[in-house]
Amino acid sequence: MRAKDLPAPVWAAVDAADVVVHAGDWVSVHLLDTLEARAQRLVGVYGNNDGPALRARLPEVARAELGGVRFAVVHETGAAAGRERRCAAAYHDVDVLVFGHSHIPWDTTAPSGLRLLNPGSPTDRRRQPVFTWMTAEAVEGRLAAVDLHHLPPR
Repeated sequence: MRAKDLPAPVWAAVDAADVVVHAGDWVSVHLLDTLEARAQRLVGVYGNNDGPALRARLPEVARAELGGVRFAVVHETGAAAGRERRCAAAYHDVDVLVFGHSHIPWDTTAPSGLRLLNPGSPTDRRRQPVFTWMTAEAVEGRLAAVDLHHLPPR
């Protein structure tokens, strides 16, 4: 069952953030509208569960420089096996790739130095033990902190 709203701790993080990054599967235009209204800045992409109305408003890949760190955001990166190699080749011009789709938290660094981050999901944990999301701090061209946050199952 999909959540009808984001959990309160996630809204608190949205309110505190300079930038909110969303890696797709919005499912509803209402969530996009609400995040656009509430976030200071929103960087987002559409996911495989997002219909024509969301795809008309969101790109497949988004890029942004934040705190001197070059980010790309995409929903799908393919299978876990070989992910770092594939993504380093496809996103060779960025420092961090944020991706979604699997709902499985991920934090690795490719041999090229590309950091790959998947925050999991605060609303659809699938086979994960808890709901998750990430916060990160980009300062002077580097990620100073990346934190994976957990919520208990509902």
